[in-house]
Amino acid sequence: MRRSAITGVGVVAPGGPTREAFWEMITAGRTATRRITFFDPEGFRSQIAAECDFDPRAAGLDDQEISRMDRSVQFAVAAALEAVHDSGLTLEEVDRDRLGVTLGSAVGGTMQLEDDYVVVSNRGQKWLVDHEYASPFLYHALVPSTLASEVALRFGAHGPSVVISTGCTSGIDGIGYGHQLIQDGEADIVISGASETGISPISMACFDPIKATSRRNDDAAHASRPFDRDRDGFVMGEGAGVLVLEEFESARDRGAHIYCEVAGYANRGNAYHMTGLRPDGAEMSEAILDAMAQGSIRPEDIDYINAHGSGTKQNDRHETAAYKRSLGERAYKIPISSIKSMVGHSLGGIGAVEMAACALAIDRGVVPPTANWENPDPECDLDYTPNEARRTPVDVALSTGSGFGGFQSAMLFARPAELQEVGT
Repeated sequence: MRRSAITGVGVVAPGGPTREAFWEMITAGRTATRRITFFDPEGFRSQIAAECDFDPRAAGLDDQEISRMDRSVQFAVAAALEAVHDSGLTLEEVDRDRLGVTLGSAVGGTMQLEDDYVVVSNRGQKWLVDHEYASPFLYHALVPSTLASEVALRFGAHGPSVVISTGCTSGIDGIGYGHQLIQDGEADIVISGASETGISPISMACFDPIKATSRRNDDAAHASRPFDRDRDGFVMGEGAGVLVLEEFESARDRGAHIYCEVAGYANRGNAYHMTGLRPDGAEMSEAILDAMAQGSIRPEDIDYINAHGSGTKQNDRHETAAYKRSLGERAYKIPISSIKSMVGHSLGGIGAVEMAACALAIDRGVVPPTANWENPDPECDLDYTPNEARRTPVDVALSTGSGFGGFQSAMLFARPAELQEVGT
């Protein structure tokens, strides 16, 4: 069976527009949530978000790329540039026909679409819009495939190029599909991850009516509080995580730094409710068990769980139940954390950002905390690593995702046995 090694990590996230800035922030337990600055949020139920302070030129994009790319695509290209550089690959020596791209996104080019609508409708005053005022690149924002095609173009990737859109599990699923391409022999290297920039009026308005987002507007820094008794919803975020997946033997032969490998990946659908979750966590539990079986992982092997941990009462209880159902008594002994407490919920992008955190946790032996955890919820009674990072060896990390539409995904990263044996 061909294996997928992670040899490069790139991140654009709130409070940390690079991999190292992101890692420093989340291990320090700092939050990047604030009152929205991208537009005037007055009148919205939730007026807070985790915004990225992002300079596309500093990230390596040129003027033409900035002009034609939605912000979400800019994030993906920037994170991919960092990940490929981190991998140490010399692209001139890579067989581009064996280089693939698999990226996830839930809502695509939301910001550019909204900006153009405002212009062509003269801020909504005209029912019959004037297309002459639209950007020449509006179609690029409309078509989700632009995300993968632009990254493939930047790196000359001629292998499979795919966009996965499964709501808030898109990040895990994008990496999972890349892993399967390597397993199946369809590609040797895959630039894989997800990107999302949903902090726009239309996106915020969509979550207001269902009361999914926090209205703790007077205390943005402490608004995202997964698993805490007083949580009142998630905080919108934005970001991208991109990993370089590489066929394991090839990566080892070239002397690459291997963060970890993909030990298992699975997803399930609950066929239950667009936004609702069954309280017993059965479908997420099944995804976890499937992923564990693929890697011959036992509950006692898991050293860290990066939770979906959105901060809604329904999700946190559902997820806690899923861990107990799949891992038994071991669930009470594994450190769990939700980095959404610090970087918000970037919808389809967050799963890939969380997988980047898992790779770094294994590589550096640190479990990031759940910020803002202050008051126990009797129905959330596991070890959520409150407020302070924990230095501890991590050989196997589990991450889970839950998305509107009933999507449930699980992925396991593990330190390769060969590296455990030599203690590196």
